[in-house]
Amino acid sequence: MGEFRMPSLGADMDEGTLTRWLVRPGDRVAKGDIVAVIDTEKSTIEVEIFEGGTVEQLVVPEGTRVPVGTVLARVGAAPSAAAGAGAAAPEGPAPP
Repeated sequence: MGEFRMPSLGADMDEGTLTRWLVRPGDRVAKGDIVAVIDTEKSTIEVEIFEGGTVEQLVVPEGTRVPVGTVLARVGAAPSAAAGAGAAAPEGPAPP
C-alpha cells in the first residue's frame, strides 16, 4: 500500500490546507492524475499523485491544515491485467 503525502509545493512551504478532494475511496488513479486541491500561503494548487492504484482511504479531511510530509491518503496497488481474468486457457489444439 502506498501513501500519498502532503507535497512541498515551494521552497519555503512548511504546511498547506487540503481544501478539496477530487477522488473518493474506491476510485482508481493513475500516475499524474489530479487528486486534491491544496491551499498554500501563496496560491491554490491542484496536486497530482505519483503512483497509480486504488484509493483505499482519505486520511485528512477537507479543510485541514497539515505539515509537508503528512499522509493525506492511502493507495492500494493497481490490480494487474491478469488479476480477475480467471485461469489461463490450456495450450494446444482445440478438442475435436
